[in-house]
Amino acid sequence: MNPPKQRPTIAVEQAAIPPQASTAKLLPRTEEQPRFRQTWPLKADDSAAPMTRIHLRTWLTVVRWIGNVDQATRVASHLVENAVRHGTPLQPGNLVFLRVFGLSDSNDLAIEVEDALPDFPRFRAFANQSGEVRGKPTGLWWVAHYRGRLCWDVTKNNDGRIVGKTVQALIPATWDGSE
Repeated sequence: MNPPKQRPTIAVEQAAIPPQASTAKLLPRTEEQPRFRQTWPLKADDSAAPMTRIHLRTWLTVVRWIGNVDQATRVASHLVENAVRHGTPLQPGNLVFLRVFGLSDSNDLAIEVEDALPDFPRFRAFANQSGEVRGKPTGLWWVAHYRGRLCWDVTKNNDGRIVGKTVQALIPATWDGSE
């Protein structure tokens, strides 16, 4: 099964989110080619996060992405794990899709994970997280920690019917942990 070809319609919650939290809409698809782009269908089971780490670490090394590969891999792994745990797999095949592309203008990395649940409960709470460690870091906290931007959108098929959602994290290529 291939992911829907149509770009999602915006459903990002924007009210009352402070500037440090991301409220960015999904990056628009443009005529400009990204530096690189890759998509992986992943079985929505316990192997999805480990497979994400294997695929993405290898791919980012091969394409020579200038950012921190370990940070990007950690974020992608958590996005996929969240889709498996809290989302709904795409059918047929019980899949979630991992998509990555490198932005031509900034070298930043866009990581997208798509599943069939067209809702993102408590998005504001996740987008509002600080990058400071408070207890054990879990899930989407890593996006904030690496100064990434988190957003989401519903996904529609070619007939305009909502078929799921895409969660996107934009990871800067230049952040190394120092302020």
